[in-house]
Amino acid sequence: MLTLSPKTLSSSSFTLHKSQNPRRKSPNSGRFRSSKWRPSPISVKSEVHIERDLEFETGDTFFRHESARGRDLGVLSATLYKRSIGSLRVLDAMCGCGIRSLRYLVEADADFVIANDANDENRRIITENLRKVERGEGDERKWVVTHMLANKAMIERYMIGDFFDLIDIDSFGSDSAFLRDAFNALRLGGLLYLTSTDGYSSGGHRPYNSLAAYGAFIKPMPFGNEVGLRMLIGGAVREAALLGYHVTPLFSYYSYHGPVFRVLLRVHRGKLHEDRNYGFVTFCHLCGHSNTVRWDELGLMGCACSDTKASSSLVVSGPMWLGPLHDASYVNEMMELAKEWGWIGEGIGMDLEKLLSIMIEESDPRLPPGYTKMDEVASRAKMNSPSLKKMMNALVKEGYAVSRSHIISNALKTDCPMSHFIRIAKDEMQRVD
Repeated sequence: MLTLSPKTLSSSSFTLHKSQNPRRKSPNSGRFRSSKWRPSPISVKSEVHIERDLEFETGDTFFRHESARGRDLGVLSATLYKRSIGSLRVLDAMCGCGIRSLRYLVEADADFVIANDANDENRRIITENLRKVERGEGDERKWVVTHMLANKAMIERYMIGDFFDLIDIDSFGSDSAFLRDAFNALRLGGLLYLTSTDGYSSGGHRPYNSLAAYGAFIKPMPFGNEVGLRMLIGGAVREAALLGYHVTPLFSYYSYHGPVFRVLLRVHRGKLHEDRNYGFVTFCHLCGHSNTVRWDELGLMGCACSDTKASSSLVVSGPMWLGPLHDASYVNEMMELAKEWGWIGEGIGMDLEKLLSIMIEESDPRLPPGYTKMDEVASRAKMNSPSLKKMMNALVKEGYAVSRSHIISNALKTDCPMSHFIRIAKDEMQRVD
């Protein structure tokens, strides 16, 4: 087996062109396949990329170097699992060119990986990339490549009682049809790494789509990208309960390119009798305050800024996950492992360090769903946008919980009502003047 260290000076993905022939984007790029399309032999360009010291080709598969951070988080989590349990079997259900599978093998020291992609025309690229790791024979095999729809790949393993410690589903759109099959193929206590790229639904522009996919009716809210993560977790919570399981979010990650919503869940036996973290989120367009609503409070919704219970300015989205987006102790372990590998520290990989640090801040259970953008505060208060750092200090002095948001840089998560937030912001601006 090839021995490579996960340590590197950069998480960047570099591209080396073997040919300068122009490549035509094909309809079967990535995970989709058209039976009518065939590649033109004069328009193929082979590319070599480097990510965390690993060299791989992408061919005509769908690949985003911007997704390297999400792959970093997956590898860190897989390694923590391997160190805790002693073994690691991974199903990469939509593997593309196979870079995630390769990283799980080399960096997380996975015992076995199935690299599955529905498009069998990607087989050469996937196989060539994974050959950097000795395949092995029989029961000693380290990896295999399969070409099935993701659901079929998971159903097949479940039917023969072949369960996995980590299932990574890097899917497009809001297709949640794979959730039940993923839970069935996952070992209890295992990890499920889910993806959504449906920014329209999380933004409240396709409420019936989100209702069909995740069981959540989503309306437009100023923190729609966080709603996207909570909607995805909520869909998994609902599906797990149907099977008699419950899930715990270990981390949630939003990336603007795509956009991409990724959540890592740990699956436990037994459904919860009452899940207080599964309910509704409200937002008042009049005063800007957001709140959470439980199922038994649905008929009592209102906003403090209104004299009536039925506030016309109030919008409601849900049900969705209401609890913390991350597990603080788990993300701390990820941080320590990243330091051990040299991925952060001494000016190296500061983006990853900042991301994990903010995730730890966001893990405070006192923080409600949503975030407050400084521009919105300035607009409501008719003043200049306050300093993020000064506002954090002022809110802490007032006794409120507060953190930065990994989703948007100029925003804060806090349990402070908007009316108090504006008052504190005005006080801070007066001190500056």
